[in-house]
Amino acid sequence: MMLQASRKAGTRGKATATKQAQRGSSNVFSMFEQAQIQEFKEAFSCIDQNRDGVICKSDLRETYSQLGKVSVPDEELDAMLQEGKGPINFTVFLTLFGEKLNGTDPEEAILSAFRMFDPSGQGVVNKDEFKQLLLTQADKFSPAEVEQMFALTPMDLAGNIDYKSLCYIITHGDEKEE
Repeated sequence: MMLQASRKAGTRGKATATKQAQRGSSNVFSMFEQAQIQEFKEAFSCIDQNRDGVICKSDLRETYSQLGKVSVPDEELDAMLQEGKGPINFTVFLTLFGEKLNGTDPEEAILSAFRMFDPSGQGVVNKDEFKQLLLTQADKFSPAEVEQMFALTPMDLAGNIDYKSLCYIITHGDEKEE
């Protein structure tokens, strides 16, 4: 499929496409669970509007249009496509997500870090205390970044951060299913 996509784009030779296909797909499928790969396939199918197996500018434009955003600048669409460094078939699509998620620490490492702020072991940390730490320690967050994070952060009724759920979201994506 990668070779077909490369010929279609007319930008790369056969040998280059073969090397990229080998390099790009060598381990990308092992980075995700089967259920995650299926979700990525469904997302890819939704974006690949013309069903040719490659995401192109018209696919992106139509996807945005269906989401209610009708005036997306060509430069923005081009920048998205350039992230694939060539035609974006499913393997390249999956690789792009793998690269984005690759910097995420394992769930257990993130949980261990949160446990330092939860001496009682209840699975929650105080939102206000945690906010103060984010604003003043190490790689400081801006107030806008803190608010953005809290908008996605599960809280209990007392306003404490449910860090176990937050860790799951960080490592697996949003826990809410449709």
